Amino acid sequence: MTATTEAALRLPFDRPNVLQIAPLYDVLRREAPITLVTTPAGDPAWLVTAYAEARQIFGDKRFGRSHPEPERASRITHAALQEGPTGDYETEEREHTRMRRMLAPAFSAARMRRLGAHIEELTQRCLDDMQAARDAHPDEPVNLHELLSFPLPVLVICELLGVPYEDRGHFRRLSERVGLIDGGADAQAAMAEFREYTSGLADLKRADPQPDVISDLVAAQADDPTLADDEVARLAAGLIFAGHETTSTRIDLGTLLLLADLRRRDRFLADPDGEVAATVEEILRITAPGGLGLLRYAHDDVEVGGVTIARGDAVIISSNAANRDASVFADPAEFDVDRRPNVHLAFGHGAHVCIGANLARTELRTVFPALLRRFPGLRLAVDVDEIEVHNNRLTGAVDRVPVVW
Repeated sequence: MTATTEAALRLPFDRPNVLQIAPLYDVLRREAPITLVTTPAGDPAWLVTAYAEARQIFGDKRFGRSHPEPERASRITHAALQEGPTGDYETEEREHTRMRRMLAPAFSAARMRRLGAHIEELTQRCLDDMQAARDAHPDEPVNLHELLSFPLPVLVICELLGVPYEDRGHFRRLSERVGLIDGGADAQAAMAEFREYTSGLADLKRADPQPDVISDLVAAQADDPTLADDEVARLAAGLIFAGHETTSTRIDLGTLLLLADLRRRDRFLADPDGEVAATVEEILRITAPGGLGLLRYAHDDVEVGGVTIARGDAVIISSNAANRDASVFADPAEFDVDRRPNVHLAFGHGAHVCIGANLARTELRTVFPALLRRFPGLRLAVDVDEIEVHNNRLTGAVDRVPVVW
């Protein structure tokens, strides 16, 4: 593959509605599970749609986020995240191991269990706000996105990282600009502002350390002088973005799934504690935030699924498509909380599995029982087809989930 290669298929593909993925993914998985496409930035990349190949690439150290010749790398988007290669080709694996070791304690399962009760309190606060909005305007739907799906993950990530909650409007606007696929220069400017903001937070923690993740990053600099200030700012910005954007979208989409067929809601309500773990895993499997996938570059020539991916080629792994692979998941388009095992790739796989997976699961396992216990008659105020999904955002977010009860 070269920069002049022309691929007929251009990402992102059109999807029927927010709860479904593009039908083209099923066709590709059957006929060409690793196929050339054109990225939103106009460059060639391999798109991976089958589960086995996706899992293989996730776990293969010959694929990374860096590129052996960055100036020649395919560009994926014009956003400020997942635009192209990141990190240094020579040191990527070592740097990843170092960062993982430094951040892992903050996102451990044990710490998430300790945080669980507080997440419950924060959830109840958001549900109070939903009820207040309903009481104030009883004839109007309540936008669950604005009063629960967005503020809850923000409250949690702010406390975990040590970010002032009153700054949420500022970093929300920056996050929206940073994640626009066609953002271009403005997305880059927003990322520069974001890092300037987190750099200021780090300076505050140096002067007054607190029991939070940004303070931990600052403290780590004392033991590791190679951990530069700009790297701390970059990590903090990335954690803020990922810590609220992706979980917010999953709460929105999970709610839409449960309410799109009220039999799902009623089954969950019959035994929330018994159903929640399996329900959350199925929500993670079948929901499809974003229309792209996760980016890797080949560091060597690698054969995958009968295709030779050349050194330097870009690879987009569609976890959304892989999670609907019928060779792994029976009736993959069906929402089935009895699915066992549910070996989805929502958080990736291997050494780069999402470090925030425990946090996301804790939030999701808290929010759905609390929401439906408080509002057992909850239902959508519009048809799912009327919910707009923003395909120009990396996270495929929605702004509106109108509900009544």
